[in-house]
Amino acid sequence: MFNTPYLYPNSTSLHPFATIRNLYTPIQPTIKQSAEHVTYHEFLPHPRLQTFIYCYWQLKTTAPLSDQFKYRVVADGCIDIFFELNNPKENYIMGFCKQYTEFALDNNFNYVGIRFLPTMFPQLFKVNAAELSNRFEHLSNVLPATADFITNHLHEALPAADIADIFNTYFLQTVAATDINNDSRLYDALTRILNNCGVVDIEKDLNTGISARQLRRLFEFYIGDTAKTFSKVVRFQHILKAKPSAQSLRQNKLFFDSGYYDQSHFIKEFRNFYGVTPSKAFGR
Repeated sequence: MFNTPYLYPNSTSLHPFATIRNLYTPIQPTIKQSAEHVTYHEFLPHPRLQTFIYCYWQLKTTAPLSDQFKYRVVADGCIDIFFELNNPKENYIMGFCKQYTEFALDNNFNYVGIRFLPTMFPQLFKVNAAELSNRFEHLSNVLPATADFITNHLHEALPAADIADIFNTYFLQTVAATDINNDSRLYDALTRILNNCGVVDIEKDLNTGISARQLRRLFEFYIGDTAKTFSKVVRFQHILKAKPSAQSLRQNKLFFDSGYYDQSHFIKEFRNFYGVTPSKAFGR
């Protein structure tokens, strides 16, 4: 059982959209540059959840900090549920964002989250992703039952392994009770975007048998924005994964290879998604 992560519950057939996880790695690099006494870890969910959930994560202090901690989240195309483990009643959901978001945290914190792969939160909970985009919201306003579950089952004394087990049980039950909408037109378009690292012509490359209006409607409901905006985020994430040096950015013209018109356009869009310039982000 543990070696079949992309199976439908109680089935031996593969999820048609299992390629999302195979083709896409949503990176949050800024946490690796965190201040002293701040740690970040990602934990894999149960194998049968890995089609839906990219990871569980924990961001916490190991000792009180001397000041507030500014935590920057870069655009990654995902939807996250998160909460303070010391006060799990305060739980939130953060939708698809087309720019970076910065949080001013206290000098002592222990945040836990669930990062859903693109399209998967709306698949599991039938919530319109566009209604969550570019903001975070109290989870109780969106999924009151899930908010209550977190409030009643999570607390500060739990180690990471126990947190993962609690989440696994809850989300395995959710998946088993959910009717998955496998619209091949949407997932064919997603696969083309991911295969091409976000460098696509929306009109020509994403012709999957539906009108531009229908495609937009599907992307807005399941992703939270248009195919064009999602492609830009995927392109940005591809560059993060490549980890280019400042010299390679200049000499190899990575921005041209990634579909940008020129270097200034590349820098402007990168800063919008990350919050700093490419040279500062890659520490070169």
